[in-house]
Amino acid sequence: MTDNAGDNALSPISLLGAGAMGTALARAWLAAGHPVTVWNRTPARAEALAAEGAAVAASAAEAVAANRLVVVCLLDDASVGEALAGADLAGRDLVNLTTDTPAQGRARAAWATERGARFLDGGIMAVPPMIGAAQSGAYVFYSGSAGLFEEHRDVLAVPAGTVYVGADAGFAALHDVALLSAMSGMFAGILHAFALVRREDIAPSELAPLLVSWLGAMAPMAHQAAAQLESGDYGKGVVSNLAMQVAGNATLLATAQEQGVSPELLTPYMTLMERRLADGHGEEDTTGVVELLLAPQEGGAPTANPPA
Repeated sequence: MTDNAGDNALSPISLLGAGAMGTALARAWLAAGHPVTVWNRTPARAEALAAEGAAVAASAAEAVAANRLVVVCLLDDASVGEALAGADLAGRDLVNLTTDTPAQGRARAAWATERGARFLDGGIMAVPPMIGAAQSGAYVFYSGSAGLFEEHRDVLAVPAGTVYVGADAGFAALHDVALLSAMSGMFAGILHAFALVRREDIAPSELAPLLVSWLGAMAPMAHQAAAQLESGDYGKGVVSNLAMQVAGNATLLATAQEQGVSPELLTPYMTLMERRLADGHGEEDTTGVVELLLAPQEGGAPTANPPA
């Protein structure tokens, strides 16, 4: 095996997974001059990459044996275990870009370490068309082996930007899911807004730029919430307190009723706000709702089932 990890222009990579994201990653590395060995459970999906210069391995074990740097981008954590079950990981640098949970990332890190590999878990903040595209804003959270990350930082940065978030292998997935969860809540609000005007003479294309502008103006409030959480002072810098916002919710609900729109995308949050208000926190910001979301921990944080 030839290892050219010190020469970014020639550093070879083995990639397990040629789905939409895996293919985008492989193409970015190939375009930058990196030799890529690819394996996919369905061989036909690797044919396009072979035509673009990738070497195709007959098995996952063969792909792992080809290069020290091994990147995995499969369906789920169980698929990772199945694909690598027969591979010799000793001396390999394993980078897992498969979507997983924090507990799965930690368990997979321990699993890889037991088999003699260094391990990084990754959370991709992009969709496939953003990978390898200049100025797309794509990046990947990485956590786990700091030594692996530092050695291969330049190679990993070819398809997308890199953000190392710590030695705890679960932190990449945790950051990934935290951001995606915030996005999910935002999308829920956007869809409710469109539903409100759906039966009126208001084109969605007219409302869309107003939504983008308003949400963009509100997003920096995350900084204030962070400061309140770190200080423990939910009354710090309050502009519209919890009591005012709960009172204002009545108008949101009445408007939804008038427009014949279900409020079910809004009511879970509103219910938590009302509970927090009932507990006597009316003069605080809504940030204190976080306290209602934290389940009591007994015996420590939950762990994932041991990986296969």
